[in-house]
Amino acid sequence: MTTLRIQVNGRPVEADVAPTTLLVELLRGPLALTGTHQGCDTAQCGACTVLIDGEAVKSCSLLALQAQGRAVTTVEGLAKGDAPHALQEAFMACHGLQCGFCTPGMLMSACALLRREPNPSEAQIVDALEGNLCRCTGYVNIVASVQQAAQALAAKGERA
Repeated sequence: MTTLRIQVNGRPVEADVAPTTLLVELLRGPLALTGTHQGCDTAQCGACTVLIDGEAVKSCSLLALQAQGRAVTTVEGLAKGDAPHALQEAFMACHGLQCGFCTPGMLMSACALLRREPNPSEAQIVDALEGNLCRCTGYVNIVASVQQAAQALAAKGERA
């Protein structure tokens, strides 16, 4: 076992992990952050997407120890207290979710995009969400959700 020291959703975390522990296993297991979904285990579906130092990564393809000393943000870390993030509000308003399984990964990939590009084009949104699969909604409402969130953030003078 190796001691891992990371920040998760703005809080310091210290955990003893095996060298083979995947980040998704740490998040869902000992840290009980079950918003990060474990789907395909092959980095194909994107349901396990989290942010590491602001960049979207698939946590099923990353060893927990690779996050040593870094900042991890999960879907639970998007909201500020009881106030949903603009992306969460837009996904609800634009019907960008149905069953919800892919939603955490979509939200995190969209958040990474909006941090890099606060006013993305439709093509940039589609490109950013390319690694996230949805079997329920199609992608029209998801793209519309990201566009609405970008507009809402811009109107408030905020960034994702």
